[in-house]
Amino acid sequence: MPYYFIGGREEERLRYQGEKMFQIGGLIVFCGLLTQTTALLEALPLPLGQAQPLPLTPALASSPTDLAGSLTSALSNGLLSGGLLDSLTNLPLLDILKSEGGNSGGLIGGLLGRVTSVIPLLDNILDVKVTNPQLLELGLVQSPDGHRLYLTIPLGLVLNVKTPLVGSLLKLAVKLNITAELLAVRNEQGRIHLVLGDCTHSPGSLELSLLDGVGSLPIQNLVDSLTGVLTKVLPELVQHQVCPLVNSVLANLDMTLVHDTVDKLIHGLTFVIKV
Repeated sequence: MPYYFIGGREEERLRYQGEKMFQIGGLIVFCGLLTQTTALLEALPLPLGQAQPLPLTPALASSPTDLAGSLTSALSNGLLSGGLLDSLTNLPLLDILKSEGGNSGGLIGGLLGRVTSVIPLLDNILDVKVTNPQLLELGLVQSPDGHRLYLTIPLGLVLNVKTPLVGSLLKLAVKLNITAELLAVRNEQGRIHLVLGDCTHSPGSLELSLLDGVGSLPIQNLVDSLTGVLTKVLPELVQHQVCPLVNSVLANLDMTLVHDTVDKLIHGLTFVIKV
């Protein structure tokens, strides 16, 4: 009796295990077939007009134009925050105009002598003010060898010549470019910095135009005389105000921006793209 009971149970258990193994084996075969089918479908060409999603890729490095734009933006902001416009407003133009003209008493006392006969005491109370100073859009050019930069700083302002007796006599619009050379230089500690090279006014960039003025002959003489003197002294005067400020701005630029710029210059890689 015991052997018969155990044998019957054992036969039933083996039959149950056999059915389970068959089910598992079938599942394995099905998964294998599904994997093969999926691979074949992926290898087939996509129907016309159906796009396949592109794989995700890491963000690309900043383009050359981004670096040039970041540099010009930083330089422009540095010049403005460093007091460029205040420096232009406070140019000592009147003192220089009075000193011009040699032994004749300067521009005010000599060249305007004929005007004082029409407007009494003009030579003592003439005033020249700088108004509406502007920093226009900076220009950046890379040298042919790729190792240096040339920064163009375009400036605009208005000269208002007036007296308390008659008010404004004339207004002159002035435009002038300052050009600064930027170099990558290695110091004694082996560190490379972006420094100022040559800095001067661009030859022929000075533009003077009459905005407003009295149409009389004495005033026209004033315009001619003033234009002649300004053409000679104004570019250098502005240059002496702007160039030290550029040097200061370079010394305080963001270090990452300086490193990226210097790396391009050292290796002569072009990153200033002309559009």
